Amino acid sequence: MPNSPRIAARLSGHVKRWAQPFSNWWLSKPGNVRGAFWILLAALFFSIGVVFIKDMGQRIHITQILFVRQMVMLVTVMPILISGFPTILKTNHFPIHMARVFLALIAMLTGFSAVIHIPLAQATAISFAKTFFVTLFAIWILKEKVGVRRWSAALVGFVGILIMVRPDSGGLNGWAMGAVVGAAAAGMVMIILRYLSRFERPITILSYQAICIGILVLPPALYYWKTPTAEEWVMLLLVGLTSLLGQWFNIRAFRVGEATAIASLDYTRLLYATLFGAMFFSEWPTTETFVGAGIIIAASLYTVLREAQLGKKLARSAEGRGYNN
Repeated sequence: MPNSPRIAARLSGHVKRWAQPFSNWWLSKPGNVRGAFWILLAALFFSIGVVFIKDMGQRIHITQILFVRQMVMLVTVMPILISGFPTILKTNHFPIHMARVFLALIAMLTGFSAVIHIPLAQATAISFAKTFFVTLFAIWILKEKVGVRRWSAALVGFVGILIMVRPDSGGLNGWAMGAVVGAAAAGMVMIILRYLSRFERPITILSYQAICIGILVLPPALYYWKTPTAEEWVMLLLVGLTSLLGQWFNIRAFRVGEATAIASLDYTRLLYATLFGAMFFSEWPTTETFVGAGIIIAASLYTVLREAQLGKKLARSAEGRGYNN
C-alpha cells in the first residue's frame, strides 16, 4: 500500500495532538497527586498478582510459579542486559550480591507460600512488618542509632505480628510464621540495597537478581514441574506481568511523590486483599486479623514518618515496597 506511510504519519499526528493536552494537564498536577495515583495502581496490580498465585498454588508448585514469573521479568530487561553485557555484571561485591539474591528468594518463597496457605488479608498485613525488621537490621549491621520512639514503634509492631500469627495451645501458625520470615528477609534485602547502592549502579543490582534468582529456582521448578493448561499458562504470564507493572508503578510513585504523603496509600493492598479474599476464596478476616493489621499499619506509618523527620530513606524507598525485592 503506497499511502501507508502517509496514513501512519497522519494517525501519529492525531494521537500527538490529542495526547499533548492530557500530558500537560497531568504534569500540572502536584507530585503527591500523581504519586498517589501511581501507588494506588501499584497496590492494585500487586494484589491481583497474589490472587493468581493463591489460585494456582493449589495445583502448581510455588517454585514453578516463581520461575515463570522470573522469566517474564527477565525477558523484559533482556535488551538492557544484552546491550551492557558483560560490563553490566562487573562488580567487586559479588558475595554481597549473592546474599541479596538468596534473601530475596527466601522472601518470595515464604511470602508467596503464605499467600497460598493463609487468608490473603493476613499474609498481606504480616508482609508490612518488614519496616520493623529494617529498623532492627539497621541497628545491627549499619550501626544506626535509634531513639526510644522508633524502638517503641518496632515493639508495638511486633505485638501486632504476635496477634496475627495467633499462638495458642496448638502452637504457632506455621504458614503465618513463614510470612514473618519473609518479612524479615525482605527487610534484610533493603539493608543490603542501601549498602550496595553506595558502590553499584542500579542496573547491575537488577541484573544479578534477574539472572541469579531464575537460575536458583530452576532445579526445583523442573523437579516439581507440572505442564500447565492453556488457562494456567495465561495466569502464570499474568503473574509476571502484574508484578512487573506493580514495580514500575511503585517506582514512579516514589519518584514524583513524597513518601510521607503517599506511603499510607500503599496499605490499600490490605483492602484489596480483604476484598479479593472474600470474593474469590470465601475468606473472611477474623477479629485478630483486623486488630493485628491495624497495629502493624499504625506502627509502620509512624516509623515512616519518623524516618522522614530524621532524613532517612531506607524504609520508605521505592525498592522496598510491595512483595518484590
